[in-house]
Amino acid sequence: MSSIFTKIVNGEIPCYKIAEDENYFAFLDINPNAKGHTLCIPKVEVDKIFDLEEEVYLGLMQFSRKVAKAIEKTVPCNRIAISVIGIEVPHAHVHLIPLNTMEDIRFQKKVTLNNEEFEKLAEAIRANF
Repeated sequence: MSSIFTKIVNGEIPCYKIAEDENYFAFLDINPNAKGHTLCIPKVEVDKIFDLEEEVYLGLMQFSRKVAKAIEKTVPCNRIAISVIGIEVPHAHVHLIPLNTMEDIRFQKKVTLNNEEFEKLAEAIRANF
């Protein structure tokens, strides 16, 4: 059965898309730690990040860097954190989280955005990609 992320890539589930190329996809986390919290995934469905083929892993890191730079241009923050946890969804993914304090990286702390705020944010980050 396909993961929720594969369903997002395939257009079966809507998302707030940030960027996409032939092999990778980035979208806003709908339960964000901070405004601009984005997930980057390879389109190939592999559960654990270190089980990715080396070329795919390195490509994911390059793609994530480009997305992080776009977020940094869009969302006021001190830096963009990168986190790889990958427990909840069996599809390798990278969290990019704008940080102003260490509290922003804690997965218990969440911010709330409405649909319009998500749409405007996604559009602004895409414009800087």
